[in-house]
Amino acid sequence: MKIIDRYILGKLFATLGFMLVFLSVVVVIVDVQQKSPRIESNGFKISYFLLNYYPYWALYLIMTFMSILVFISVILFTSKMANNTEIVSIVSSGVSFHRFAKPYFLAAIIIASFALGLNHFILPWANRQKLKLEPYTMNSTDREKILGDVKIATNLSKNEYIFVNNYNRKKNEGNDLVYQKFDESRKLKKQIIANEIRWDEKKKLFVLCFYLEKNILPNGTEKLSNGDTLKINFGSPPQEIFPSEVLGQSNNTIELLSFIKQQKIKGNGNLNAFYNELYQRTSMPISIIILTALALSLSSEKKRGGIGTNIAIGIALAFVFVFSFEALKVVSENHVLSPFICMWLPNFIFAPIALYLYYKRAVQ
Repeated sequence: MKIIDRYILGKLFATLGFMLVFLSVVVVIVDVQQKSPRIESNGFKISYFLLNYYPYWALYLIMTFMSILVFISVILFTSKMANNTEIVSIVSSGVSFHRFAKPYFLAAIIIASFALGLNHFILPWANRQKLKLEPYTMNSTDREKILGDVKIATNLSKNEYIFVNNYNRKKNEGNDLVYQKFDESRKLKKQIIANEIRWDEKKKLFVLCFYLEKNILPNGTEKLSNGDTLKINFGSPPQEIFPSEVLGQSNNTIELLSFIKQQKIKGNGNLNAFYNELYQRTSMPISIIILTALALSLSSEKKRGGIGTNIAIGIALAFVFVFSFEALKVVSENHVLSPFICMWLPNFIFAPIALYLYYKRAVQ
């Protein structure tokens, strides 16, 4: 049986490797052709993007669809084995279906473990490189949403708030700032209004320009002061105080957990997008094992329609699986369900289905 194990493992990894290389090359070629006018209009050469953007972008796509690629790979070569009556011969020789399935689950565990490490630590680094250039592949409207000025309203702590009318995350500067600090009884203790705010990278401080500062003294009187510049430490760099929606993608899990902890201390309750990212890093690799069992159960029997039937079923299920994750992200961000439930719900649904079909196939 060890020979058959090596045969199955070799076929699975060869099929998966071919799909990864083939799809990566095809998708990159299509994407380059589509986006090359935008890239060149922003002053970049395509060769620069091929070296500094597309390798990280391809890794992001591979890891996003890894469970689906494994699922389709298992269906492809297992259906071929079934059509060639190889599986019937193996089972007829006295080998149980559970024993036949052993190399499948071994491969799934290896791939899932590899994906788990990549998702938590390597992919965030790759996303960081990708996100530096990604705005220059977009149309002007979408690019402006990322590189342009945005309105900021956030809290530094449970009693401290910052409002910036126009803030540019790329330049780390903005206009029309209001900073407010309250006491435990929600009475205003301090307020700063400034025309401009910018980040001093060398001194790791914020610089407020043309400011007016108001302090409320214990006796209730106000103390006013103003000036051209005021250097102030808000306790965190601008990336953490004014986080973008994609910050979770570019922080490894240790950094992401630290960021979430800091935001919870500050009283920020709008963290579901970051929790989605955190939970999905584990739920997607686990889905590789679940979908492997499902694919094996669906494709290990010879069907009248041949491989085409299994492929059609596989693509349909893959579409449902991927779509469910994206739809549940929106559900989570709208606070309808918790991020944990949303990011694990597809696995909770597909796992019993895969288990039922596997044991149904095993007892035949």
